[in-house]
Amino acid sequence: MRLTRETSLLLIVDLQAALLPVIENGDQAVTEAAWLGGLAESLDVPVWVTEQYPQGLGGSEPRLLEALPGHRLWQKVHFGAHEEPGFAAALAESGKRQLVLCGTEAHICVMQTGLGLLEAGYEVFWLVEATASRRAAEARLARERMVQAGAVAVSADMVAYEWLHRCDDERFKQAHRRFLKGRSARPLLF
Repeated sequence: MRLTRETSLLLIVDLQAALLPVIENGDQAVTEAAWLGGLAESLDVPVWVTEQYPQGLGGSEPRLLEALPGHRLWQKVHFGAHEEPGFAAALAESGKRQLVLCGTEAHICVMQTGLGLLEAGYEVFWLVEATASRRAAEARLARERMVQAGAVAVSADMVAYEWLHRCDDERFKQAHRRFLKGRSARPLLF
């Protein structure tokens, strides 16, 4: 299945400032989520951000929010965002069926959100380089479990080029100048 910008939504789970210092590859997760989120907003793909119990874990990483002026914020107490009151209804109302999913912690909130979305019939795309846990092995295990459950593991480049679809229009030229060109030399951990 191929991603289209018309049917996609980027869901960034719990990239919260107080949690990130203990997350392995947390800085990369924020950088990559912000990068893809910026591209998404430029292509009119909705970006939703969740925060798990912000009274205790603090709000989202400021760097992330600065990159995403058009995001929609959801605060949650359930580990799986789809279980939050109003979230499932708003998602259904959006008409988006493909969710690109990333955040922390991979093996808890991201995975439980993804499983809930799959159970509800959505297509889930696990954004590998922007999904992390305290221990990288748990993030890998969560990805394996999600893929076995029906999610598709993707990179931000895969998503970007599928959303862009072609190289001969103004959207691609703008995205290339603003997002793609500078990214090509950046090292990533998967």
